[in-house]
Amino acid sequence: MGLENGTFGWAGVASPDTAAAEAFYTGLFGWDAVTMPSESMPHTMFSKDGKLVAGMGPLTEENMAAGHPPAWSSYIIVDDVDAIHARALELGATPLMEPTQIMDSGRMAFVFDPSGAAIGFWEPGTHGGAEVFNLPGTMGWNDLASRDADAAKSFYTDLLGWNTDDMDMGDGAIYTIMKVGERSNGGIYDASAFLPEGVPSHWTTWFVVDDTDAAVARATELGGTVVRPAQDSPQGRMGFLQDPTGAMFAIIASTSTDGQPPR
Repeated sequence: MGLENGTFGWAGVASPDTAAAEAFYTGLFGWDAVTMPSESMPHTMFSKDGKLVAGMGPLTEENMAAGHPPAWSSYIIVDDVDAIHARALELGATPLMEPTQIMDSGRMAFVFDPSGAAIGFWEPGTHGGAEVFNLPGTMGWNDLASRDADAAKSFYTDLLGWNTDDMDMGDGAIYTIMKVGERSNGGIYDASAFLPEGVPSHWTTWFVVDDTDAAVARATELGGTVVRPAQDSPQGRMGFLQDPTGAMFAIIASTSTDGQPPR
């Protein structure tokens, strides 16, 4: 059975130096990498213990000149990407990539949500998304640091039928859990007060590790950068990192053992 409509089910990194990025992620997470040869757009599939976990594509000089930095992108699994894309535009999103067929793998689209964050949608074909979650070396969470959290929450609930559950983080800060039915799926929070000037709203991809401090140390050895030092949270010890080519992501130590998306 495939992933439920509206579930965060895939993540991919766009890198200007895919060889350096591959060495970093395979060294950090123990991933295996297979690159599909293509003259126009080679793509790398990362797996952990034989199961797909994430992907990577090259970021061209033209992309970077157009203002697209190295970055991880989060993808939401949908039943009909064309319908979702059309509805997203009706709800105030800005098109970034029109619905596009990727051979027999699936169909994808990207938009900027009304708060300015890029988000991808994936309609599965032969590729159904990640095959395991919430175990060390796999995706465990996605959340949105938003300059307009209210607009973002309204957009995603209207678009995908997500339910919400607000968590009081203290000092007036609210972290909203976005749910598919009763299953936790991602988070949204107001970052307008602390995002540096010029940094837009953005989704962050989180990966699970056994030991956050050890992973931070290993990432540094492999040429990565510590964006935010390891710290404790109610959900587990976490850290924010940047790979050697500039893409940022987060890590967290988790006790989940079922290999399924968050619940």
